[in-house]
Amino acid sequence: MTTHSIDKPLTEPDESSPRYAGWRVVAACYLVALCCWGFALYGHGVYLTELNRLHGWSTASISVGITGFYLLTATLVVFVGDAMTRFGPRCVMLIGAGAFGSALALLAFIDARWQLYVVYALMAVGAATMHVGAISTVLGLWFDRKRPLAVSLALNGASSGGIMIAPAMVLAIAAYGFSHAVLAAAAAMSAILLPVIALWIDRPVIVPPRPNAAPPARATTRRNALRNPAFWSVAVPFALALTAQVGFLVHQIAILQPAIGRATAGFSVAALTIAAIAGRFVLGALAGRIDMRTFTACSMASQAAMLLALMATSDTAAIIVICVVFGLSAGNLITLPSLVIQREFDPASFSMLVGLSWAISQFTYAFGPGLLGAMRDWTGGYTAPLMLCAALDIAAAALILIRPGTLRRAPT
Repeated sequence: MTTHSIDKPLTEPDESSPRYAGWRVVAACYLVALCCWGFALYGHGVYLTELNRLHGWSTASISVGITGFYLLTATLVVFVGDAMTRFGPRCVMLIGAGAFGSALALLAFIDARWQLYVVYALMAVGAATMHVGAISTVLGLWFDRKRPLAVSLALNGASSGGIMIAPAMVLAIAAYGFSHAVLAAAAAMSAILLPVIALWIDRPVIVPPRPNAAPPARATTRRNALRNPAFWSVAVPFALALTAQVGFLVHQIAILQPAIGRATAGFSVAALTIAAIAGRFVLGALAGRIDMRTFTACSMASQAAMLLALMATSDTAAIIVICVVFGLSAGNLITLPSLVIQREFDPASFSMLVGLSWAISQFTYAFGPGLLGAMRDWTGGYTAPLMLCAALDIAAAALILIRPGTLRRAPT
């Protein structure tokens, strides 16, 4: 069973109306993304520095756990659409949010590295149900014409996680200690997110088809997608660029702390993610009038330029500006795969292709944090890791401009 079989409404809803029920689903998905990215992607950077300080574990050994988290999430996200088809998005997301919150709370009690790896495995189960693929699948049930805007607004929660959660975690840890901070965070997340999912995440009402209506288009299969160069022309560039981006974001505080201090490094995360929100709003406004691949290539190239610039300065103001410019494209690199797929591929295959593309990307960028940590330990600094990230961005910018065709028609 594949994700394209999830039920969709068969008549045109008024997606532009503020009263349309899909917008409350967008709000719920915004909170899901806020928690997933705030306590996972951005949170990993906080956990890395604190676990290193508390237990003396090496950067590389902690990064191995983060890499394992991303690998398991990548494996599970392929099947999230199938699970939503069978059990419904509400049930799947409730189970995932419960697992995620439990893992966050357990971070307060670990005192051995193997325990960290077990906790990250549990967190991965939750993250797979709260990730881009899951959010895009849910919103794909509710939106067609307004899907770019809906996805952009919901995924602004990912950037908001960096603004609200990462700096708050840094301050809470400084004031109350790591264990108390993560326990409070887990309790707050569960108290807010579980009721929101239970009340607002759902399938749209199914309307019977009109008489003589054309049958729905057949979707392609995962096997056929993996054999098609058009799919790989999307999956490979985003996998490379997201490897560089995730690697940098996980290590951002560790990279910047020696030059600008822990508090200012935490502020740089907030500045980067505020810029990411602004970038997403611009993309949402322009999505119907721009070439997605050209825009994506420019975004990837700008990140490469900022990573190279970061190696050339230790000035606090310059570093903050670099983080802001990097952030303008950081949020969009999470949103753009869904928008490119929607524009270029068969609509009936949207959910399946988004999930598959994100599984490939996450499987690849899972190695980013561990690779950067190993390079840092081996070279004694972050110059070589930053150069690697810039090279990946440059390669991705070139590859995304290759247009081998589309998957407009499903095979017979």
